[in-house]
Amino acid sequence: MKKSGAERKRVRRSPSSLQNGTSDTPPGKQGSKKDVFQLFAEKVRDHKGLESRWAVLQETRVEYFRGKDFVNFLRNHPELKDTLDADKTLEVEEIGNTLLRKSLLVRCDRVVKTLRPGKKKLSTWPAHLEIYPEQVFSDNDAFFAWTFVKRHPLWQTLLSFFWPVLTLAICLFPIYPHQVKLIILYVCAGLLLLILSLLLVRATIFGAMWILLGKRVWFFPNILAEEATLGELFRFWPKKDEEEKPKWTARLFYAIVAVLVILLLRHHAPDEAARARYQKRVYNIIDDVLEWSPRLALSGMMDKQPTVVNAMEPAENSTVREDESPASQESGIEQPEFVDTIEDVDDTENRRHHDGL
Repeated sequence: MKKSGAERKRVRRSPSSLQNGTSDTPPGKQGSKKDVFQLFAEKVRDHKGLESRWAVLQETRVEYFRGKDFVNFLRNHPELKDTLDADKTLEVEEIGNTLLRKSLLVRCDRVVKTLRPGKKKLSTWPAHLEIYPEQVFSDNDAFFAWTFVKRHPLWQTLLSFFWPVLTLAICLFPIYPHQVKLIILYVCAGLLLLILSLLLVRATIFGAMWILLGKRVWFFPNILAEEATLGELFRFWPKKDEEEKPKWTARLFYAIVAVLVILLLRHHAPDEAARARYQKRVYNIIDDVLEWSPRLALSGMMDKQPTVVNAMEPAENSTVREDESPASQESGIEQPEFVDTIEDVDDTENRRHHDGL
């Protein structure tokens, strides 16, 4: 009985596959297949359950996490190990070491290893990191930074396109209609007032709590942070105060200074007339900005240009007396101008003709 073509091909291919330890997948498809640990690292990084921060590592901003958080995260989300296929049974430490070997992670250490004055313990999330000599996974005060470039979501791509458009729109503000200018002015003024009010109330609450109770309470603690995500930036509740309680002498001193500053500002506050003058000046500046337009600017520039008269061309509709002496010109005496029109000359000739008759 003869074998079919498919069976003969299967018989020829199976010994070589077993000896070389390769599958029947073509080499091109194997190369294009993504590493399972790369997919696992991307899923872990995109997951919101793993807490991470941003720091500076060798003059480069990196996203990093703590080793103990990584262990707890994989224990709470074991379904992510299914991405590893055959390696899903590995322990957390083995997975971490594999990510380190594949250069998907790099172990880091804090740069500042000494306590600052007034601190009880080191910072939980340091802002500056350095590469740790031994690249081995650990959950004991160890930090690990991602080394691959994170995929940008769609909203970030749209935002990167929107920024140049916004810049161009700001540059074209002078040619907007008057109503649009008013809307932009009120929106920007409202946002600026909101930010300044928030900072003022925040500082007032901190000063009152620090003087009265000796506690450091900063609402919106990350509102002025340079390296913070969007979620951390608008976090409302303050952090736990880990510093020592201030001395009562320092609190009393700053309380006296605050009272003196308030009394000084109240004494030198502007009166009603000065306030009205300043308000009028501000209104004039705003009106100049809102009423400006390219047409008015061009008309103003044309009005300021001096009128140029060509000396080679004879003056129209005017004649200058020829018997005017140079001496009278140099003396500066204004000479009467004789302007004879064509109608005046015709009237003179008609009178002479009538007298002759």
